Amino acid sequence: MRNDELIILFILLSATASDAAATPGDRLNISRPLYDGETLVSAGGTFELGFFSPDSNSSNRYVGIWYHKARDVVWVANGRKPVAGFSGSLALTPNGELIIIDRKNSTDVIIWNSSGPSNSTATDTTPIAQLLEIGNLVVKSDPDAADDETVVYIWQSFDYPSNTILPGMHLGWDLRTGLNRNITSWATLTDPSPGIYCLAISLAGVPQLMETKGQSQYWRGGPWVGNLFAGTQQASAYQVLISTSFVNTKEEVGYIFEVDHGLARMTIYPDGTAQRLLWQDPPGKWSFFWKTPNDQCDAFSPCGPFGICNADETPFCSCLPGFRPKNPGRWALTDVSDGCVRNTTLDCFRKGAKGADGFVVMNGVKLPDTSAALGDAALGLDECRVKCLMNCSCTAYSLTNVTTGGSGCIMWADELIDVRVLSQGGRDLYVRVAAADLVKITESSQSDHKGKSAVAVVVPILGSILVGFILISCLIIHHYKRKKKNSRSRRDYGEVISDGNGFDLPLFDFETIAEATNNFSVDNMLGEGGFGPVYMGRKKDGNEIAVKRLSKSSKQGIGEFKTEIMLIGKLQHRNLIRLLGCCIERQERMLIYEYMPNQSLDTFLFNEEKTMLLNWDMRYRIIVGIARGLLYLHQDSAVRIIHRDLKASNILLDQEMVPKISDFGLARIFAGDEAKSKTKMIVGTYGYMSPEYIMDGCFSAKSDVYSFGVLVLEVLSNQRNSSSESNNHLVEHAWRLWEEGRTLELVYGSTSNSFSISEALRCIKVAFLCVQQFPDERPYMSSVILMLTSDKEELPEPKSPGFVPWRRHFEVLHSSSERAERESVNKMTLTMPHGR
Repeated sequence: MRNDELIILFILLSATASDAAATPGDRLNISRPLYDGETLVSAGGTFELGFFSPDSNSSNRYVGIWYHKARDVVWVANGRKPVAGFSGSLALTPNGELIIIDRKNSTDVIIWNSSGPSNSTATDTTPIAQLLEIGNLVVKSDPDAADDETVVYIWQSFDYPSNTILPGMHLGWDLRTGLNRNITSWATLTDPSPGIYCLAISLAGVPQLMETKGQSQYWRGGPWVGNLFAGTQQASAYQVLISTSFVNTKEEVGYIFEVDHGLARMTIYPDGTAQRLLWQDPPGKWSFFWKTPNDQCDAFSPCGPFGICNADETPFCSCLPGFRPKNPGRWALTDVSDGCVRNTTLDCFRKGAKGADGFVVMNGVKLPDTSAALGDAALGLDECRVKCLMNCSCTAYSLTNVTTGGSGCIMWADELIDVRVLSQGGRDLYVRVAAADLVKITESSQSDHKGKSAVAVVVPILGSILVGFILISCLIIHHYKRKKKNSRSRRDYGEVISDGNGFDLPLFDFETIAEATNNFSVDNMLGEGGFGPVYMGRKKDGNEIAVKRLSKSSKQGIGEFKTEIMLIGKLQHRNLIRLLGCCIERQERMLIYEYMPNQSLDTFLFNEEKTMLLNWDMRYRIIVGIARGLLYLHQDSAVRIIHRDLKASNILLDQEMVPKISDFGLARIFAGDEAKSKTKMIVGTYGYMSPEYIMDGCFSAKSDVYSFGVLVLEVLSNQRNSSSESNNHLVEHAWRLWEEGRTLELVYGSTSNSFSISEALRCIKVAFLCVQQFPDERPYMSSVILMLTSDKEELPEPKSPGFVPWRRHFEVLHSSSERAERESVNKMTLTMPHGR
């Protein structure tokens, strides 16, 4: 008989012989296991231990510890291997080992045991397991031993954290045993098996707090600098409640925090977010006062080597003083992964050098990655500077323990990685630069100071003169422009279309457009859709344009085309593409738009390389920007317009990644109080069309709202909405995740940076509200913007969206004879509400 079988037999016999029917309050002994449905509760009632299921729809059972009051699980024993059903038990063996037994088909199987460096194989006395008031499950050889720091435990759960650190728990290394105490995220919110995110103390170079995602670095807390890690920002209001310390000896390297009163914890979640939370009673809920990653600058090295990130600036990446972008072309396209390089090679001890290297101080920054840094606790600031200068490889230095008045020198060699500006708690970093660059930086700083002083003196004197001059200039320019507009030559535009009320839209001649597009060269083609090809053009004045060459099969007259183009030309909004003019020569109908250097949104969302350039803040701004553009079309423009073809390929992105709605070829203009309309020609893109439009041809502003909801899900997930040939539908997939409590899985991996959980959940919920089956249940765009931008706005619970019942109907519809008829229609027509 095997050892594990003997252990189980002994426990079963002991349990049978025991007269105790009830489990001890906070203790477990060898005479009786703890069965599923029973729990241990710590002496003060703070923590509880037992079997639980994180997913109410699953029969998988885990042994864990949770707050007796808050019910949040803080430790899991068998996260990798659950008990299948409710027949599990937790037992203590005579040698002090905890085991979880799963009874399968009348056979008992050990699926977990508490083996580890702190475990003992034999004891002189009868062991006992106890759940302490601090949340630590301990096994001790002496049942009567006091629960204090002098007790040596056979085993303790504090040595094997799961996804949470509690007060008094050590995060870090026991160098005597090689035990690495770190926390690992759950795989999902309902699966406590180890996930891909891990928060630990890195021993490489100077020890620092580091979070990894799989095998790659994800976020860095930095080295310990006296009272916190250099890369963290702790809310000052809570500093009096939390005391922290860091141990760095030959025996241990680790971090500990304590709380004066109340409940506190630090947890890492499946999306990689780490939060430190305090329990507030009342109102009886957790409040976080520190979390990370918190913005785009919290990603590991977002600006590359020698780059510095500032979340309050746009763009948020720049180079350290004395450095320039390594690849200016990529940098301009927001690809900053190559980082920066020196303007001038360091002088160091080179012969013929014109001067000595110096240092530029960067105040209030997160110190660079210390994986290859050197530390010397005996050096002060001046000694640290001298030692760095004497080493030609030293690129920067800083001090630790500055908040407590102590010393401690850190010196970096080679590249400086993962530097950012901190709003509070930042440190001074002394960056080494060549003498020539140091002079330029110093002169620039002095010039800025003198310039500000000069401006302070001159502005009051010249203010009134400048104001008068500007007013006169404006009147002259306005008069000149009106005169020039009326006499604009045919070489430039040919003529203008005027509505008689002061609004003129340029009408370009064919030769001008052909010359700008290199005679419609294939090399100039940006893309081609159902409406015709789109070309990039450059006018003689250097301005870039986008030319959409429409299909020649349109039966629409020139007069009607001009009328509709005039209406589109009047649409002026930050989030709408701007129409510059048109061309109606040689049987051509061409639309001339402002050129968008970043092209369409779908080229970013569905491209594996480009999609990583879209961080969470960009995605959120794009979603809100599209919503504002739709609101303008539906409510705030001179005419009410229903777009009818809102999708990722029709959202263009300017140089600052501002979204602009384009392609009004299927748009419908509503007059007066008209709220909805009906058509027999169902045109648009499958997957974005609302159920009532597919089934009955009914469309309204709520049809665009449905398309917006689908588009939001695409932006969040990087998943393309299905085509008519696909059996998968993004809305259907997202709703399934919502029902299973796995909503955030939709966003995991869609962005290279961290994302705000609250904003992501709000966006997903708004998307579901927009894709409700019935139009009356969908919000108007004014409500959508309020729900997206206001944390105080309470969102209603969405119902099941309208997606599955309509797919087959649409496929049948597209296979009918009507399909050919619809495809013959010129889809560029902007349909008016009534016949002309």
